[in-house]
Amino acid sequence: MKPRALPDRFACERETLAAGAARVAGVDEAGRGPLAGPVVAAAVVFPIDFIRVGLPARLRGLNDSKQLTPAQRDEFFRQLEAEPTIGRGIAQVEAVWIDRVNILQATHRAMCEALARLPSSPDHVLVDGLPVRSLPYPQTALVRGDARSYSIAAASVLAKVTRDRLMLEYESLYPGYGFGQHKGYGTPEHLAALARLGPCPVHRRSFAPLRLRQAELF
Repeated sequence: MKPRALPDRFACERETLAAGAARVAGVDEAGRGPLAGPVVAAAVVFPIDFIRVGLPARLRGLNDSKQLTPAQRDEFFRQLEAEPTIGRGIAQVEAVWIDRVNILQATHRAMCEALARLPSSPDHVLVDGLPVRSLPYPQTALVRGDARSYSIAAASVLAKVTRDRLMLEYESLYPGYGFGQHKGYGTPEHLAALARLGPCPVHRRSFAPLRLRQAELF
């Protein structure tokens, strides 16, 4: 029985280069669902030689951040940050802005800002999931893109690690909620802390159950 061939996770990038693009960015986000903290987006542009030849040994095993352990994510984050030929941009939109608009618009804003922070503007963007109308660049939306494109996978790692580290900072600023453990998601422990302490400044008050709780109060 032949071993199953690994997916070609630079196929979309090579197709885009063949169509005339010189810089192909992958963009992804972390933190759409939590009850607290920002939504973070990252954009990554790999050098053309990586796309044509393959990832260097130190980046092999790169994957969707959800498929990696925290230690693996941290190591890939370090390697991505240390490589000067990789273009990177990271942006965050805070809870207060999420409440002012909505999580979808806030996510798209973070993606646009992450792309704007790249060293050079991309010619084409690979987006995880559905199209983002507000992107000022040509784009290709890829369902499960973080498992199909190394550029998107790298962006997912940068976004996830950046957000997790921010939530660890909030653990120190707002003790008692357990942000370092659940990262703002609606776990039973987090909900119990909310019932005991009420929301803090980084909670998303437009999200249930915070919205429902405020309705009961007033």
